[in-house]
Amino acid sequence: MAPSPHRDQPAPALSSLPAGPASWQTPAPSTAKPVAAPLSEVLARAAAYCRKLEDAAFDFVCREEIRETIDPRYDSVVQGNPRDAGSTTVISGGAQAFLGPSIVISRVRRVKRSFVYDYQCIRAGRAIRELRTQLEENGKKKVRENAELQTSVVVYGTALLAPVGVFGERFQPYYDFNVIGAETIGKTPVLVIDAKPKPGAPASRNLYGQAWIDRVTGNILRIEWSDSRVGNFDVFQKRGEKYKRTPRLTIRSEFSAEKNGIRFPSRLYIEEAYLNDKGKVFVRSTTDVVYKDFKFFTVEFEVRDQ
Repeated sequence: MAPSPHRDQPAPALSSLPAGPASWQTPAPSTAKPVAAPLSEVLARAAAYCRKLEDAAFDFVCREEIRETIDPRYDSVVQGNPRDAGSTTVISGGAQAFLGPSIVISRVRRVKRSFVYDYQCIRAGRAIRELRTQLEENGKKKVRENAELQTSVVVYGTALLAPVGVFGERFQPYYDFNVIGAETIGKTPVLVIDAKPKPGAPASRNLYGQAWIDRVTGNILRIEWSDSRVGNFDVFQKRGEKYKRTPRLTIRSEFSAEKNGIRFPSRLYIEEAYLNDKGKVFVRSTTDVVYKDFKFFTVEFEVRDQ
């Protein structure tokens, strides 16, 4: 992969986020329960963090490992009536098989695929550029420069800036926020905050859902997105109609890689499932993407007056 012009520039130190109340910063006695930050305070810190994201310039490379599983058993379409005399046509994966009047044979197999890429992401100004060099396919070496992403279930771009669309200062007025829990990720205390669009809020392509937010810094460590705002969700709806089931997507982004106060995606997990009227779940596909072995060349941002 061609070297970036930013790689030899040292990343400047970042300014700190606005300080919270003194009582919130003072460690509590060991016998006392930790004091939780008010929701408004955490949202203000999250907005400050999103300002950093929007103003960030960065250049990094990492290893991108993708595992995809597809179970297409319900993709077969039966035409005709098996009770009719003659034959039944079964369409499976585009191939037709003519069978007896009362027997339907499915030869559809579960598909498992894996890919490994050398992934580079560069942001200068407002533009983000992603470059991939394929290294492996299904466990075998396969090197290809300027490779296209080959996942068949969901095509995704960088999730780095996605939190801005919900927790950015100019977007927060369009959402109702509620604290639904308090947890710990690693050693970091977080609040679990649910975000839903307010009634009458303008239509938006931004996703919404639940976020795990560092109570001290406002950094967003994890997000589980609502499936209804996913691009091309109508594809899953049509598939659900075909299956006579309700589609359900689970989409989770994790941000455990950190440099100069900016959190970078470390994992993306997507589960495509369909529920019948009894609540039984059929998982058609899973896509699990892990980002690791980060090398940062530039991570900097412009500090704006508030």
